[in-house]
Amino acid sequence: MADPKEMKQRCSITKLDITLRELTLSCQAEDVPGNSSTVELQDKKLVCVEYPAVVRNVNKMLDTLGGEQAVSKTFAHPNRRLELRYRPQDPFCHSLCGNRFSSNNLLLRVRRRVRKSDPNEAEIHMNVLGVIGTTYKFQGLADFQCLAVHSENGKDTSLYDKIILRKSESQEFFEQPMPYFLPPAIFSRLDTPVDYFYRPDIHQKSASQVTLNKNIIGLNRARRPHNAIFVSFIEPTVPTECLEAAKVNWTRVCMKERDKQAEEQLKRMFESRPIWSRNAVKANINIHPDKLKLLLPVFAYYMVTGPWRSLWVRLGYDPRKSTESKKYQMLDFRIRCSTKHGYSLSDMPVKAKRSALNYSLPITFNKAGPQPASVMELAAQEGTSSSRDPVPVTYRLKDSSYIFREGMLPPHRQMFYQLCDLDVERYIVLWISGVKSLVIIIMNMDICPSCCIRVCLQCPAGD
Repeated sequence: MADPKEMKQRCSITKLDITLRELTLSCQAEDVPGNSSTVELQDKKLVCVEYPAVVRNVNKMLDTLGGEQAVSKTFAHPNRRLELRYRPQDPFCHSLCGNRFSSNNLLLRVRRRVRKSDPNEAEIHMNVLGVIGTTYKFQGLADFQCLAVHSENGKDTSLYDKIILRKSESQEFFEQPMPYFLPPAIFSRLDTPVDYFYRPDIHQKSASQVTLNKNIIGLNRARRPHNAIFVSFIEPTVPTECLEAAKVNWTRVCMKERDKQAEEQLKRMFESRPIWSRNAVKANINIHPDKLKLLLPVFAYYMVTGPWRSLWVRLGYDPRKSTESKKYQMLDFRIRCSTKHGYSLSDMPVKAKRSALNYSLPITFNKAGPQPASVMELAAQEGTSSSRDPVPVTYRLKDSSYIFREGMLPPHRQMFYQLCDLDVERYIVLWISGVKSLVIIIMNMDICPSCCIRVCLQCPAGD
């Protein structure tokens, strides 16, 4: 007697063969009107926007999305959300944001032709226009709207013609009395309802924190888990060894030979010079920034305040006890180069790191976008080998990112230099208006480090 399980399996295989045979025959057979149809699939990528309204005019619908150019610009950035404004002519209209999703849909065009002699007989033609790989869906709520209206004595007065410059106006237009109308850029940072669970603040105390100052705000944020040691200028001692977790984390990601070479190179750098900035390390070592975050705490600690703030100091070295460490202090260098100083946007010699013209509201970014790869993923990718030689990837910065040279403009308007990285032999004059004194710093790298800086205070005549 046969096993019931075996008989059930044979029946399933037979049924599957019949189904596949029927499908094969139906594909080979001719198209039967009203039953099935064969269409040609076009490899054309399309973008779908699920518009949250009834569209009667396509041009007006595109105007609410900012036009085809705005939609194309949003599509070029995967983390941007598509903005929709129901009143596109109103500059105070708050947008409705749509999230971006990946999809595998088809766009079909179906045409139905009916004969006049026999209305019951119709011909249906279908063709595939393309594949929809991206879909924008408006799943949230629109922000609170604020109209430019002034209410007084129960009467509403429109302010659009008074505050919006539509044409060239005379001086009287700008001097006319006007009620204050300063609405915020956004009213709500969230466009989807969330459940907020009220709970008390969790204060995380460090080992060196004995007393808690009640005037400090925001103590519930923990340090980032890179196992770096943070030291302030007022602490009496400095660490001599790194944390054990820092060694474990670096050993976990140190898999390639170039990682070991970077470790030895960083060790020699701190032996030759006790204090380095992050940009200086990046300009001398070719290592991924995520791995550098784990390598620096192995050899140095981070100075939080004081003349050496935001610098990495060699473990066991106390810059407060050595006079030679004054040449490693941090300088905040800034260039007054903006539109209020007579420059236009096209002739600025030094560009800003961030432009206010490209500012976007926080609700216009999709937080569910692709996340950057972790350190372990980078190590796994670097471990894969191929027959062809891979293109060498460099993470090293230019020397101008931390060295100031005479006659060369810095890459940004605000730079942080160490005093020893100023490659100049001229007088640097700083005017301190608070004490009305002139500070002259003489820089000459050829003399001994102890005589590197000479400060001379001169009071103006009559003071």
